[in-house]
Amino acid sequence: MDYNLNIEHKTSTKAALKKMLEFMKEEKRNLVIAFIVMALNSGIAMLTPYLIGYTIDHYIQTKLYRGLITFTGILLALYIISAATDYLQTKIMGSIGQRMLYSLRNAVFNKIQSLPVAFFNQNKAGDLISRINNDTDKVNQFFSQSLLQFVDSIFMMTGAAIFLLAIHAELGAAALIPAAFILIFVKVISPIVKKKNAASLKSTGGLSAEIQESLGNFKTIVAFNRRDYFRKKFHAANLTNYKASVSAGLINNIFVPVFTLFSNIAQLIVLAFGIYLISKGNFTIGLLISFIAYVQYFYQPLRQLATLWASFQTAMAAWDRISIILNLESNLSRKIQSHAIKIPNPPLLIFKNVSFQYPDGKKVLHDINFTLEKGQTVAFVGPTGGGKTTTASLIARLYDPTQGEVFFEGKDLRTYSAEELTSKIGFILQEPFLFNGSVRDNILYGNQAYKKLDKDQLNKVLRDSDLETLIDRFENGLDTKIVSGGDSMSLGEKQLIAFIRAVLRKPALLILDEATANIDTITEKLLEEILKKLPVSTTKVIIAHRLNTIENADEIFFVNSGEVTAAGNFENALQLLLEGKRES
Repeated sequence: MDYNLNIEHKTSTKAALKKMLEFMKEEKRNLVIAFIVMALNSGIAMLTPYLIGYTIDHYIQTKLYRGLITFTGILLALYIISAATDYLQTKIMGSIGQRMLYSLRNAVFNKIQSLPVAFFNQNKAGDLISRINNDTDKVNQFFSQSLLQFVDSIFMMTGAAIFLLAIHAELGAAALIPAAFILIFVKVISPIVKKKNAASLKSTGGLSAEIQESLGNFKTIVAFNRRDYFRKKFHAANLTNYKASVSAGLINNIFVPVFTLFSNIAQLIVLAFGIYLISKGNFTIGLLISFIAYVQYFYQPLRQLATLWASFQTAMAAWDRISIILNLESNLSRKIQSHAIKIPNPPLLIFKNVSFQYPDGKKVLHDINFTLEKGQTVAFVGPTGGGKTTTASLIARLYDPTQGEVFFEGKDLRTYSAEELTSKIGFILQEPFLFNGSVRDNILYGNQAYKKLDKDQLNKVLRDSDLETLIDRFENGLDTKIVSGGDSMSLGEKQLIAFIRAVLRKPALLILDEATANIDTITEKLLEEILKKLPVSTTKVIIAHRLNTIENADEIFFVNSGEVTAAGNFENALQLLLEGKRES
């Protein structure tokens, strides 16, 4: 399955809004209250121009000032109520938006957590961070801020249009003609706006990815004195982001001057037509003033909608980037039913006609077959790029075969749950990653059996497993702090923790992928002693380049050009390895 997020993905506006509203389904009551408050606020706003016109015609022109004072008091009360409803709707929608942002970020992060290793191989961490942080915030900004103004503007425009047509149908229709041209303009320009904003968000994700890569590998940059190289790469990413942002900013701001132009044209039409009607005795000055106010109430929200529409298109572009993640499904789903190996005491692991190919890549493994017995120490050797790590990844079900089947303890590997596999199969990498926290936190990471043990109980477990002396190598024992992913520790110390973590789980199968390649011989001997504390039934799979690590293996497989061959004894494996290096 292809997990590349850079493939263009478009969602219809209706489908996108429907999906986004699912994250607000718990807010129905608050949304209803907010919309009622908005309707009340708009109703008050619509009433005031008519009252002003009525006051001018009936009290100011006739000099009945008592009525003027009464209507002035009514207007003041309406303005106070309007201010209160403004505050209330802002507070409600702001709270709804933050809760939606919380739910949306949780949904995106949990979806990413459920996806396989192939997803992370095809996408940069910085871009994923940008989608979780920046893109979700763009969606939230629209719902918590712009949506409020959007709906309020629709209420105001609808009310203003009703009053315009009710007061004088012909003058009202003339006032609304420019709005038809605005709608045509929006229809034509909106796809371009969305496309430009999508490009801007993509470039922001690319910039984030570049920063993450540079900071994550800064020690290497300094060691090779290649600050200039990463400076150039950052400059290129920053320039791309700058150009895309400027392009999006220009297209986003095109609405305001266009809407303002048609709004001014509408006011000129009303003024000219209104004066003509007054001269004919078919209209009053008070009604003209009210009419001009209603035209303002119709076109002022329309000018606001110009800005809001750009915000909406940005939110839609951001949603496209988010929804492509939410719509992904893991290709490592658990298979409910499958045939098993129907033989007594089956081998621990069987590869049966297994082939594998990475997405958009060449075939890495070609129809391989082999078995691993319980308690064996098995070595996989071969030149770089031959397929050793890929084979190990298939054993641990980080990937599924493109063709063929893998059986573990007589059952199809795909029928095991993720929890079952992690309890039965351990994987130690060449450079393990440690989490911020303590040695204790990292040793117990993902170990449900010992998760609830207190310090004394854990010490007893370590003592019973003959691992307690290894913990004493750390300054504060189990309480030794680990920061910045273990960068404050040596590679040997990090491997000690990784090995202890694996041994405590007592896996049925332990994979060591070049796990001792970059450490000194003393630490390597210490790690070998740790491995001896595993149960005798544990099968160990060792992937190595150094020959001394495979001398004592019970069986050696030579992996090269996507094929796995039983090498027989150590001398034969050495000969195959030398031949493989010459060929490569």
